[in-house]
Amino acid sequence: MLRDQHPTRQEAGDCTAAGSACNSTFKIASFFAGIGGFDRAFELEGGEVVYQCEKDRFCRAVLKRHWPDSAIATDIRQIEASEIPDADIWTAGFPCQDVSLARGNHGRTGLKGNHTSLFFKLADLVAECRPQVLLLENVVGLLNSHGGLDFAIILRELTSHGYAVAWRVMNARYFGAPQSRPRVFLCAWRGDYHSAVKALFEETPGTKPGPERTGFITECSHAKTGAKVPLVAYCVSATSGRHTGLDWSRSYVSYADAVRRPTPTESERLQGFPADWTIPSDDYRPPARGLDSERYRAVGNAVAIPVVQWIANRLMPLLRNSHPSNTQDLKSAVLELAPDLKNRTSIVLFDEIETDLDEGHFQRRWKSGGCAFNNVIVEGVAPAAPTKIVNSSFVDALDESLPDDRYFLTPNAATGILRRADALGRNLFRPMRQALEILVKRTTVAPDNGAVVTGEAVGQSRIRTARTEQCCQVAGT
Repeated sequence: MLRDQHPTRQEAGDCTAAGSACNSTFKIASFFAGIGGFDRAFELEGGEVVYQCEKDRFCRAVLKRHWPDSAIATDIRQIEASEIPDADIWTAGFPCQDVSLARGNHGRTGLKGNHTSLFFKLADLVAECRPQVLLLENVVGLLNSHGGLDFAIILRELTSHGYAVAWRVMNARYFGAPQSRPRVFLCAWRGDYHSAVKALFEETPGTKPGPERTGFITECSHAKTGAKVPLVAYCVSATSGRHTGLDWSRSYVSYADAVRRPTPTESERLQGFPADWTIPSDDYRPPARGLDSERYRAVGNAVAIPVVQWIANRLMPLLRNSHPSNTQDLKSAVLELAPDLKNRTSIVLFDEIETDLDEGHFQRRWKSGGCAFNNVIVEGVAPAAPTKIVNSSFVDALDESLPDDRYFLTPNAATGILRRADALGRNLFRPMRQALEILVKRTTVAPDNGAVVTGEAVGQSRIRTARTEQCCQVAGT
C-alpha cells in the first residue's frame, strides 16, 4: 500500500527502518529544492536538512510549511559560499527544462539554456565549499543533450574538482512508486569512486524487468469507488489544472461512463509524498482559481521519493567510512563494485576528447550507467531496476472517495483525446477508451471542415500532428 507507508519526519529520527544509517548528524543542503523530495527522502533515512534553495514562490511556501526553521535562499545566482552551512551531502534536481524529452527536438538548448545552465553556478559553489557528496537528478534526456556533449561537460566539470562521479538511469516504477519515471541520478563523491559507485549500484546485478507495456494495460479496480486504472501510471508531469484534447498521453482514472485526471493528492502519492504535501504555508495567498495548477506543476517537477530513499539508504552508511581512491585500474575496480556495468562496457579518456569538448564537436551516446574519475570514464548498460523490485500499484494511490466534478473530463475534452490518439495510432487503456466513447455519444462536435461528427465517427477525421508531439510521449517519459 502507498497510503501511510512513510513515518512522519519526527519518527524518521528514530531510525527504526532496517538498514537505516541511524545518524541524524549527517547534514543535508538542498538546492533547486522544489517541494523537498530529496529532503524528505534523506530525513526518512536519518538526515537533517540544514539549508534549502528554491526560487519558486509556491514551492518555497510548501518548504516553509514542512521545514519552518530551515534557512531558505531564493536564488542560487545570488548565493555566496560563505552563507551555506556545513553539510555532508548536497542534493540538487537542477532544472531540466532545457534538456527534457518533453520539449522534443525544437528548442532544446541544453546547458546553454536559461534554466539548465544554472548547473555551472552550482558547480562553482561545490568547488568552493567542497561537500563530501553531491547527489543530482535529471531527465534521461541529459545523457544525449547536444549529442552527449552536455553530459560530458558535466562529468568533466565535477571530476576536475576532484570528485568521482557515478551515474545510473533508474525508473521509479521498480522502486515503489507506481509510475514509469526514468531519471538519471549522479552521485559525485569527493575523491572516492568506491562510495560513489556503491551508492547507485548493488553487488548483485539489477533485475531485468519484463515488457514494460504490460503495466500500462493491466486493469486494476478500486474496491470502494469502482475506479479503473492500469497497474502502472505514466510519468507524473508538471501540468496545469486544465483539460485539453492534447492530453491523451497522460494517466487517467476511468469509470463506467466517466473519466477524470488524478487529483493533486493522488499525484502526490504517485511520487511517494503523503497526501496534501503540496499545501503551502498559511501566509501564502492562493489565487482565486485555487491551487490545483500550482500543486500539479510542483509535484510533477519533484523527484520520486522511493528512488531517492533507496539511494539514501545505501549512501548514508558509506559516509562513515572513507575509501581514498586511485585510478590504477579503474575499470576492474568499478566492474567489481557494479557488475551491472559489465554489459557493453566501454572506456573513454578525458585527455582524448578534451579538444572536441572545448570546440563543441564531441558526440556520444552515453550508456545508462557508469563512473568517471580523474582521466577515466567507465560506462555500461545497466538495468533501471534494483536487484529486488519493490512492487506498487496505481490503484493504491487513489483517493477513497469520488473527487469534485472539476477533475472529470467534459465530452469535448473526451472527443479531443480520442481524435488525437486515433490520429497518432495510439491504443488507449481499454476501460478509458470505453468510457470516453460513452462520453462523446452525449454530444456532437464540428471538425475543421464544418461537417458534424457524432459518437462513433469521432477520431475518424484527419488532423495534423502538432509539432510538440513529434517527440511524443514514449511511455513513462
